[in-house]
Amino acid sequence: MQPFDFQPSTRVVFGENALNQLGSLTKELGGRRVLIVTDPGIVKAGIVESALNALKRESVEAFVFDNVEENPTTRHVEAGVRFAKAQGQIDLIIGLGGGSAMDCAKGVNFILTNGGTMEDYWGVDKATKPMLPSIGIPTTAGTGSEAQSFALIAQEDTHRKMACGDKKARFRTVILDPTLTESVPKPVVAATGIDAVSHALESYVTTRRNPISQMLAREAWRLLDRSFEIVLRDPENIEARSQMLLGAHLAGAAVENSMLGAAHACANPLTARYRMTHGIAVGLMLPYVIRFNSQSVNELYQDLHPSPLHERIIQLQTAAALPDRLRHFQIDQTDLPQLAKEAAAQWTGDFNPRPVSETECLQLYEAAY
Repeated sequence: MQPFDFQPSTRVVFGENALNQLGSLTKELGGRRVLIVTDPGIVKAGIVESALNALKRESVEAFVFDNVEENPTTRHVEAGVRFAKAQGQIDLIIGLGGGSAMDCAKGVNFILTNGGTMEDYWGVDKATKPMLPSIGIPTTAGTGSEAQSFALIAQEDTHRKMACGDKKARFRTVILDPTLTESVPKPVVAATGIDAVSHALESYVTTRRNPISQMLAREAWRLLDRSFEIVLRDPENIEARSQMLLGAHLAGAAVENSMLGAAHACANPLTARYRMTHGIAVGLMLPYVIRFNSQSVNELYQDLHPSPLHERIIQLQTAAALPDRLRHFQIDQTDLPQLAKEAAAQWTGDFNPRPVSETECLQLYEAAY
C-alpha cells in the first residue's frame, strides 16, 4: 500500500437549517468581530441576512464584504483585505457562498495575517505566521473548497490560477446546510454538480491516491451519482440536495488528500482564455480524460461503475444540458496547440494516472473539439 499522511482538522456540522448554529459556532472559535466574504447573489437570496441574524443572536459583530465575482483574482482578494482593515480588528473570517467566495476568504486570510501578495503564497505552506480561525459555508454543491486548505486565486493580469495551500488556511468549522442550495438556478446546479463529480472521479485515480482519499472519493461518487439527476428533475427534493452537498464536500476532502488530474489541467486554460465557467470546462473535458485514462486505470473506474464510466458521464451531461464539444464555444481549432501548451504547464496534470505532456493534452482537446 502507498504511504500517506492524513491530517483531519475540520469540524463539519451537517443538516437542514444548520446555518442557525453559526453564532454559537463562531463564539466557540473566539469570534467577536467577524468578516463575511460573499457575493451579491448570496446577499440577494437572503442568505447573508440569515447569517447576520444568527450572529446577532450571539452578540457577534459582523462586517460583510460582498464584492466577490466568479473565478476570483488577486484584485478581489486585495479589495477584501482593504475592506477588512477599514473595519478595525477582525478575529474570524466566514466564507459564505460558492467556491469563489470561500477561496477569496482564504486569500484574504493569507494577506490579512501574513502580508505581501497572493503570489507569495503560490505553492504549499508559505505562510510563516498564524492565520485567523475561519468558517466555511457552501451554498452550492460543487467545488468542495470548504474541505480544502488551498485557495485558488487567479492573477488579475494573466488570469493564471494560483494554488495557494496551507493547513493554517483550512476552515476550522464547516456548515453544510442543504436548505442554502434551494435558491441556486438550474444552470448553476448543473455546472457545480459536474464539478463535484469530476473531483470524485479524478481524485480516485490520481498518482497520489491512497486508501483514505479513495474511501472519500468512492462515497462522494455514490452520493453524487444517485442524486444529481434527481436534483435536476426535482429541485425541491431536499434529500437529494443533502446528498449532493455532502457528496461535494467528501469529494473536496478527497482532492485535499490526493489532488486532481488532466480534466482540470485542460479546463483551466479554457477558463482563463475564454472565461468559460469552471464547472462547464471541467465537465466538458471529463469524459475524454476518463476514456484516455482507461488504458491504465480501467479497473479502478470499474470499481465505481460497471459499464464504461465515460458513458455514464455523458448521460449526466445530457441530463444537465451541459455542452460536450469545444466547438460549441467561440474557440478556433487553430487555438488548440496553444491551449495544449498551457494545459501541460498546469500543476494538476502532474497527478494524472496516465502521463500527459503537450502532445497528450492536444489529443484530448482534439477529441473534445
